Amino acid sequence: MALEAIAGLKKLLRCARSEKVELEGAAATKVNQMLTELTAKSALDPLARLQAGFQHFKKENYEKNPALYEELSQGQTPKFMVFACSDSRVCPSHILNFQPGEAFMVRNIASMVPPYDQKKYSGVGAAIEYAVIHLKVENILVIGHSCCGGIKGLMSIPDDGTIQSDFIEEWVNICKVAKAKVRIECKDLDFGEQCSHLEKEAVNVSLGNLLTYPFVREGVEKKTLSLKGGHYDFVKGAFKLWNLDFNLSPCLSL
Repeated sequence: MALEAIAGLKKLLRCARSEKVELEGAAATKVNQMLTELTAKSALDPLARLQAGFQHFKKENYEKNPALYEELSQGQTPKFMVFACSDSRVCPSHILNFQPGEAFMVRNIASMVPPYDQKKYSGVGAAIEYAVIHLKVENILVIGHSCCGGIKGLMSIPDDGTIQSDFIEEWVNICKVAKAKVRIECKDLDFGEQCSHLEKEAVNVSLGNLLTYPFVREGVEKKTLSLKGGHYDFVKGAFKLWNLDFNLSPCLSL
């Protein structure tokens, strides 16, 4: 019922604007107040939120660009493969304005890429293999980000090897070599600053791990595939980008 009421109020406001009819001050205030209250109420209902979200997408995206979705129904040819964190504050399509069909996405804790291992990390390996060999992506981008919980978890793992979680510690230890580097090079910095450095160093370890996949290394050597690192700072609204072609090149701030 809330969704129908919201739609009705929005229609009333649209009609008034299209017919250049000004609602009375009190009436306009009341309509907007009701709309705000109903929208807030529907946001608390998970089902209503999902329904409203899809209806917005269908109206504002799908129905306004039918040619794109017709093209996508024939297949995908993304130029990018993107590794990003599962963090709800970090959405690659939102940050970099990727459109449907532009980027093949993999999201996990701290956007890490494990080294080649057919048994231990077969899920990630399958995604990389599919993107590189079958989709023939031209760029693989690994994005780290500010305030990353996975990176803080990695920095906090006790040196005695005590395991305090079922999965997380085993996963983030993929980049333990980056942690060791930061602890040596940034030993005079506080914990938060060390984490900030580790957010970028972990990306570099992931880029190096990508080269352990034979088909990735072959693409880099043949220059049909480029590896890129990125760091998104949502506190400052900044994004840094760098290349990895066996040697790190300077950062580009966007």
